[in-house]
Amino acid sequence: MAKDDDSKNYKVIAENRRARYDYAIESDLEVGIMLTGSEVKSLRVGQSNIAESYASVEGGELWLINGYIAALSRAGVFGHEERRRRKLLVKSRELARLWQATAREGMTLVPLVMYFNHRGMVKLKIAVAKGKKNHDKRETSAARDWNRQKARLLKQG
Repeated sequence: MAKDDDSKNYKVIAENRRARYDYAIESDLEVGIMLTGSEVKSLRVGQSNIAESYASVEGGELWLINGYIAALSRAGVFGHEERRRRKLLVKSRELARLWQATAREGMTLVPLVMYFNHRGMVKLKIAVAKGKKNHDKRETSAARDWNRQKARLLKQG
C-alpha cells in the first residue's frame, strides 16, 4: 500500500479507527463498492462515515450495511439514500472464504478504511475480525502503553 500513498489520486475518505480497538483483526481484503454518481461526488467532498457499519454475506452477495454517505444538495431528484445497503464487489472465491468465516467460525466483517485508490476508484478495506472482550482490550491498552514507555526509555538513554 506504500505505492498508493505517494500517488496523486490516493485519498482516504473515511476510516474506522475504533475497529482495531474493538476487534482482533485476522485478515483484511480490498473490495470495490457499487455507488451512484451523487454518492461519488459526495465522497469527493469527504462526507462519509463507516464507524458504525459492517459487511454481511447475504444471498450470495456481499453488502455494506449502515455505511453513511451524506446526501448531496445539488443532486436534487437524482440523489441517494444516506444509509442504504451498498453492494461490495469481490471475487467468488473470496466471497466463499468470507461466508465461511462469518457463518462457521463466528467472525465479523468490519470495514477499516474507505479510500480513492491510485486510479481514482472508490475502494473499501474490510477485515475478518473477532470481537474482543473487555479484558482483551485492557491487555492491548497495557501493551501499547508499555511499548510507548519502552521507546521513551530507549530514546533517553
